[in-house]
Amino acid sequence: MNFNSILENQPVHTSVPCRVDFGGTLDISTFYLSLAHLHPATFNLALDMRTHVRLLPWTSGRIKISSRGFETIEQRQEDRRVDNPMGLMFAVARYFNAHGVHIEINSTSPPRSALGGSSSAATAIIAAFYAALGKSRSPEHIAWLAHYLESSVAGVPCGVQDQTAAAFGGVNLWEWGFGKTGPRFDRRAVYEKGQDIAVLDRHILVAYCGIPHESKDVNGKWVRGFKQGDSVETFEKIIGLTRAFSSAMGKKNFKRAGELMNEETLLRCRLTPEVLDNTGEKLFGKAGELNCGARFTGAGGGGCLWAVGEAAEISALTGEWQQILGTIPGGKILDTSVDMRGIVIHKN
Repeated sequence: MNFNSILENQPVHTSVPCRVDFGGTLDISTFYLSLAHLHPATFNLALDMRTHVRLLPWTSGRIKISSRGFETIEQRQEDRRVDNPMGLMFAVARYFNAHGVHIEINSTSPPRSALGGSSSAATAIIAAFYAALGKSRSPEHIAWLAHYLESSVAGVPCGVQDQTAAAFGGVNLWEWGFGKTGPRFDRRAVYEKGQDIAVLDRHILVAYCGIPHESKDVNGKWVRGFKQGDSVETFEKIIGLTRAFSSAMGKKNFKRAGELMNEETLLRCRLTPEVLDNTGEKLFGKAGELNCGARFTGAGGGGCLWAVGEAAEISALTGEWQQILGTIPGGKILDTSVDMRGIVIHKN
């Protein structure tokens, strides 16, 4: 379908949040179907470092994709290749049989920071195409479509939590399972819209370690270990820790939430020590010294860490983390807050 004439009249602009998480991997079907009797769940918290997508008119018969931090790629409509850094984004365009479109992606989170950036971008692009077509689709529909498109391109098991955080926003516990017609998730809001989210902002901290993140290897090790039966007990424990962490966050018991966070991080480190790089180990150790919890985001191995604790301890940890990150090129504390918004269609 030629989007050139549609977008000449009305370019489309959408945005979605990124996320930090706890209990990730349990949103992969390999895990949540096998452990269904334990009701697997993942916690995540949307951040206001939003990914913005604009659909702009382009040459008929061609698709152009540009994204901050990546090389711009342009393809002919007939070119079906998706084995490039923009492969997922081209797969989304192919789903809509689109051409005559320039997909412009601008993420305000650092590139490859393990905050769910590529999944967020795919979610925002899908929402943008539906908006261009004048069609309304639920956040659930958009999240699942983004998930299945990513799985089709990645060639490895993929989760769903990045897409749900992007589509819905907020602070949620996601329960994974299988319904009457296929996979499903149930959203349990830990904080509702209208609550004083600024209070929560004082109890969390997010840091970028300055090293681009690649999650496939760590995720692959977790999947292989689970399939071999070696780590099943560990992931059973992680289910319990995730639910307890979500409950502690909801009750604003941030000290307990930090303790649970450290337990989960240590379990992951026993499975895959490389989940924390050298900088991550220093940040994690300092958080523990100050009675805070810390955890890598996504599959770790570089990217971001986030921390939870009482407000005074988080304030002290901010200075300590800044000192550690001051020696790391690109390393920094991220200026971010909880975002209760999911998909936003902006007025141009």
